[in-house]
Amino acid sequence: MTYIANPDRYKTMEYRRCGNSGLKLPALSLGLWHNFGHIDSFENARTILQTAFDNGITHFDLANNYGPPAGSAEENFGKIFKQDFIPYRDELIISTKAGWGMWEGPYGDWGSKKYLVASLDQSLKRMGLEYVDIFYHHRPDPETPLEETMGTLDLMVRQGKALYVGISSYEAEDAKKAFEILKELGTPCLIHQPRYSMLDRWIENDLLNVLEESQVGCIPFSPLAQGLLTNKYLKGIPSGSRASSNRGNGAIDEDQISEEKLKKVLQLNELAQERGQNLAQMALAWILKDQRISSVLVGVSKAEQLLDSIACLKNYSFTNDELERIENILRN
Repeated sequence: MTYIANPDRYKTMEYRRCGNSGLKLPALSLGLWHNFGHIDSFENARTILQTAFDNGITHFDLANNYGPPAGSAEENFGKIFKQDFIPYRDELIISTKAGWGMWEGPYGDWGSKKYLVASLDQSLKRMGLEYVDIFYHHRPDPETPLEETMGTLDLMVRQGKALYVGISSYEAEDAKKAFEILKELGTPCLIHQPRYSMLDRWIENDLLNVLEESQVGCIPFSPLAQGLLTNKYLKGIPSGSRASSNRGNGAIDEDQISEEKLKKVLQLNELAQERGQNLAQMALAWILKDQRISSVLVGVSKAEQLLDSIACLKNYSFTNDELERIENILRN
């Protein structure tokens, strides 16, 4: 059946300018980290992507190693893109990354020019694209000179394989150096993708200030702490959750879910209910209240979860009392 996008898809989504660029991103973007591999339902993945676009989510975020197996999320996305989204290519922001282990040998990991060039070529082939909108270096490489890695990102833009470039999981000092190198090369860094949630606030120490000073966008991943900031764990660890299945590739492990964390989650849930939201909606709203955030990456296993997440946009303002309560809960 031919997919025709919802004609009203842009009426309710909010779009935020990304750093010092002309690009706007939807307040929520769809991450394909989980649930889009060959072990997952293809039709379910297709429904999620259609639902996202029908509701104004124009940004789909991938990486070379997403799956499992590695590469399969890009392959499945490529098939769905060919079926449904070719007519809408110019309305989409498609991103991918390289920096984690992808193939055997010394050239399939980290941040060398050899690896990054080959990886993006492979990603474009898997997705059936001529270019990606954003190409990220997925994590810092302690052994490759930063000039080599950033120079390769610049090269990918000059070769027309990417429109913009970004970095992911860099701490403040290295991020600042990367921004300076890219600026000198003439390809400013568009965006940084760090891990960030109510329960994981490391970027507040220095990184958010560096991003603001450098006029670089911010798109957090794992905003729900791998599902911990949802209703899923209010009564313990359910069967079929990421914690119980322990699928790896960054999924949360049971030993990461302490009694202390569960107690905080229960208290946060009480406040969310008072605000007329569920816990996940409040956790997303709490991140979006900061205007330095360009977009938030959400991952879902079914379309209904995505619609639920989008509802966070109805209220992402907090009173001072609510913010103080949240701080007290997280501190104690």
